[in-house]
Amino acid sequence: MTLHRRLFAAPFALALIAAASGCGQRAAEEPIIPSTPLRAVDTPPPDYPLEIGCDQVGGKVVLQLTVGAEGKPTRANVLTSSGVPALDAAATKGVQRWRFEAATRNGKPVSTDIQVPVTFHAPAERPEHCGQAAG
Repeated sequence: MTLHRRLFAAPFALALIAAASGCGQRAAEEPIIPSTPLRAVDTPPPDYPLEIGCDQVGGKVVLQLTVGAEGKPTRANVLTSSGVPALDAAATKGVQRWRFEAATRNGKPVSTDIQVPVTFHAPAERPEHCGQAAG
């Protein structure tokens, strides 16, 4: 084969290899859709438990929260307890009301796990039902 024929044949052979392997076809067939992160829409603070209002305690609970493809929490587990069971329960119950815009992958909503800290502060004033200390 002469030098001229080799130079002509090389680009043609590369084109055949590229076509056989599917190079360059994915972009034409399937557009790449960027993923989007989970976004909070409505996350009101959980209610402070009335049954411990007289104790004037606060604390921080860290939850492992699974947000489903519908944007609603599907699971909430306590990762780090506040040390006060009523606060842990209130946090777990309260996040069930939260709503999110689900994360997406390839344009489709997907379930996402996140860690959520929930901090409770003791009521600023003792509730009336606690009674007054004798003095």
